[in-house]
Amino acid sequence: MLNSELFLIYLKPTLIFILAGLCEIGGGYLVWLWIRENKSIGIGLLGFIILGFYGLVATWQPANFARTYATYGGTFIVMSLAWAWKFDDFIPNKFDLIGSAIALIGVMIIFFAPR
Repeated sequence: MLNSELFLIYLKPTLIFILAGLCEIGGGYLVWLWIRENKSIGIGLLGFIILGFYGLVATWQPANFARTYATYGGTFIVMSLAWAWKFDDFIPNKFDLIGSAIALIGVMIIFFAPR
């Protein structure tokens, strides 16, 4: 397989999932800060804009809607825990890590298995 084929099959969708995860989790976190921690409405509005961009980014995936969103679910489990660890002083325990690993295995099976 050529390097460009590998990029299209594996790396590009993975990068799109990461971008979408950052948009969904980051946008949601800004709305959370606005509502739950009384930050400015500007923070909330920025969160809504970023969440809207997430909806656009998801359409860039090559797979169909069902496979794309099922895969996002598993990806976001891992990214949400990582986000909370970095920005919200949350420390994942061994069960969080085991669950995340299982979710990632499921993601790879759903999205990358030969059809």
